[in-house]
Amino acid sequence: MLSSLRPARSAFFSTTKYTGFQQANVVVLPSLLSKDFEEFCRNNVAPLPLLYVSKPGEMTCKPLAQHADIRTDISQYCVYENGKLLKTVSSLNAYTSSLKDMVCFYLGCSFGFEGKLKEAGVPMRNVEQRKNVSMYRTSVSCVPAGVFHCPLVVTMRHVPAEMLDTVVEVTHLNPLAHGAPVHIGDPNLLGIQDLSRPNYGDAVNQQPGDVPVFWACGVTSLEAVLSSKPALAFSHSPGCMFLTDLPDSSSSSPSSVYLDPHLTPLSFKLSQSPLLYSLASKRAVHKIRQLENIIREDPGERGISAIFLKDELLLSCLALSHAFSVLITTGFPTHYMHNPPDETDGPPGAFAMANMLLSLGKRVTMVTDQRCLQLNQDIMNEAVSSGVLAAPIPLVTFEDNSPDSALNFLCHHGDITKPRYDHLVAIERSGRAADGNYYNMRGVNIKHMVDPIDNLFIAAKDIPGILTTGIGDGGNELGMGKLKERVKSRMPKGELIACDVAADYAVTCGVSNWGGYAVACGLFLLQSCSSHQRYLQKGLGLNQEKTQTQRSAALPSVDKEESFLSTLMRFGIRSGKTGNLAMEVDGMTFHPTHSDLIARLLHATHST
Repeated sequence: MLSSLRPARSAFFSTTKYTGFQQANVVVLPSLLSKDFEEFCRNNVAPLPLLYVSKPGEMTCKPLAQHADIRTDISQYCVYENGKLLKTVSSLNAYTSSLKDMVCFYLGCSFGFEGKLKEAGVPMRNVEQRKNVSMYRTSVSCVPAGVFHCPLVVTMRHVPAEMLDTVVEVTHLNPLAHGAPVHIGDPNLLGIQDLSRPNYGDAVNQQPGDVPVFWACGVTSLEAVLSSKPALAFSHSPGCMFLTDLPDSSSSSPSSVYLDPHLTPLSFKLSQSPLLYSLASKRAVHKIRQLENIIREDPGERGISAIFLKDELLLSCLALSHAFSVLITTGFPTHYMHNPPDETDGPPGAFAMANMLLSLGKRVTMVTDQRCLQLNQDIMNEAVSSGVLAAPIPLVTFEDNSPDSALNFLCHHGDITKPRYDHLVAIERSGRAADGNYYNMRGVNIKHMVDPIDNLFIAAKDIPGILTTGIGDGGNELGMGKLKERVKSRMPKGELIACDVAADYAVTCGVSNWGGYAVACGLFLLQSCSSHQRYLQKGLGLNQEKTQTQRSAALPSVDKEESFLSTLMRFGIRSGKTGNLAMEVDGMTFHPTHSDLIARLLHATHST
């Protein structure tokens, strides 16, 4: 018997006709499997948000619908035997005896937020085209539990790019209807080869300016049933949902976590090829912008604010958070008259980033000049033994001895579909000028001391999936080519010294080391941001994070950075501006200038 609150059933349920009421996916399993499946749902909360779990043999679900009968309240059911779809039926009355020893799982459905999106003015392309939503099997594995294991299934909706933040906010407030998207951008990144061939539902046509947006989907439960091979099981047929008495406005019952406006996610475009967006909470974004404001201070009066570009730190941190394998380079032999010719700006920031990336489970490699390979290896060994760096990392060189050298260095066998790295970072690294030379801030050509690591950044532009960051404080550093017109017109000797090689993100700061410290702090903030971590993990296994204490240990500190600067000084590395063999960077003493700034970065990172 249907509740008077709910509309009558028809052969197909979707928000095309049923706006205003929460809808549910349904899985019915033997009682012996119920504990495993409930754990599977709790391990994979984005695709499988539990609304209600019945008792064995319970045909009703009064918390969701007062007069429901699971045997008749779905227009089409799937019947499975031994892990195979046997048939579809319009009623389960014939299985009443079997149902007495089975448990029904009611799971949230994304149809529950489509009405809210429509109210917010977001066009529903599937509704406009009178089609069921598109659903795809991905290459992302759910967190297993007992006999249950399967790939994540997602729904996809084409969304106008300018409405992404609206869509993210509306769906974030509906966690029991799958919540915010788990991916925005190129479907290939989820292992989906062809959007025109969904595994479930209908193909929906994209309109100009639309971006594909993917949500975790309850049809994942059907894949789990198929993989576990129960003797008998039932589910809704995709698109034929169980309709509850609950209005959409109460469907998610969002906790204070979701209602806190500071925790609302924002979307950011990271790359075009492949198309990739990321999410982070307003709070995390605000804090990283605070870090950016701190490091753009210019006590050395270089005029760095003239070439500053907002949010480059934020975008770089987001991209690095998505990365699996990062290549870092540093080294600016500005003191060509000394041996070694390198300066104290660059290595501390590089090691600070490397340490945080290692703590996040990233693969990290450093590439350096052949002339200083042994020196940098000795410095790294000392950094590890003193606790500045958690573990040694591979240190390599690059030789440009053929047209394909850069490609072969960056990709296995030169195959652009198999990159070794997905992010390159240059910090205070000599950058090639338009005339092919390398200049220090005085305009002295130091090309004879610099290996052509720039070629790696140039080659990366043509390799989908590799992003690049440049960190600098003068405009002559590798990656600052993104800002070269500003550098040429606004920095001293800019026409001569401006780096011509661009990075995707150009982080400018008063001292380059500060940019490295800020990246480490920004990555820490993103690791602590639940919205970002949920997006990275596709809403799966969110209970397996590292503790805050473990992550904090990887942050730079005044003690660690003072220790490392002392190490550099013992190896003969000098201050960049003055050439002094002293505890200073760019002519400014560690205490108070650099120590105070590190303390301020840490305060901004940890403040509530």
